[in-house]
Amino acid sequence: MIEIITTVETFEQAKELLEAGTDTLYFGEELFGLRLPASFTREEQRQLVELAHTYGKKVNIAMNGIIHPEKMKKVPEYLQFLKEIGVDQLTVGDTGIIYTMKKHPEWRIPYIFDAETLVTSARQINFWAKRGAVGAVLAREVPFEEMKAMEEKLNVPVEILVYGATCIHQSKRPLLQNYYHFTKQEERVDRDRGLFISEPKKDDTHYSIYEDTHGTHIFASNDINLSKELGLLYQHQFRTWKLDGLFTPGENFVKITKAFVEAKEQILAGTWNEESAEILSKKISELHPQNRELDTGFFYIDPEAIK
Repeated sequence: MIEIITTVETFEQAKELLEAGTDTLYFGEELFGLRLPASFTREEQRQLVELAHTYGKKVNIAMNGIIHPEKMKKVPEYLQFLKEIGVDQLTVGDTGIIYTMKKHPEWRIPYIFDAETLVTSARQINFWAKRGAVGAVLAREVPFEEMKAMEEKLNVPVEILVYGATCIHQSKRPLLQNYYHFTKQEERVDRDRGLFISEPKKDDTHYSIYEDTHGTHIFASNDINLSKELGLLYQHQFRTWKLDGLFTPGENFVKITKAFVEAKEQILAGTWNEESAEILSKKISELHPQNRELDTGFFYIDPEAIK
């Protein structure tokens, strides 16, 4: 089985994504979830869950933020709400949430462990599987050679980012606001502003940056496109694929999702080949935002070269 997980921007887009063939909708609210294309109200979340279930699909709620004490007080009420509306899974980053569910089994929801860059080994993933995790989000920095080495050791599925932006730094500090205050400027710092930073004397660096209630987020210059690598991922049992539409809004993200769904169907039918991969890759490039580049991230990097 191949599972395609997609972020959600609006209720209308969610319906289009479900009709395009996505298996799992991934969304939530900014209070608990990191780097979401939109933050949904409780009523909107309820409606999205009902919509997904109408199509026979699943919902995964983002609770992958670092939950500081003032937010942790609000976790029990949110877990009760998610349990009530029938959410299928959570993506959890803070072990305090896991502890809360263990302490209160009546609020427990199957969870996927996501500690960002820390999830790099089968041993760590299996550690959390023994403590209730039904899956894990593999760090974007793990090369394919290391993925193959952990393949036979994994006890639960791991999610792989096959399309979308990669966050390379997060700080709770409001770095942009601090800069603007220091320079006596009044400027917006939200994602829609489209800000980026570059390294001195490196014209090819273009790190998107924005702030929200979780702090400051900085992204890699290039977004991920593993369309040509889908066959390899499938062959080595990495069959949970995430598509992130954070910087790819609207209809184009739906079209990209549909293209990946078509690739999934070809792979399962045994008709996937190099020509199919080339066609998909070209289509993704055409639909991807013009001001953002694509590459394969760490996929082909020699593990020995990573410092």
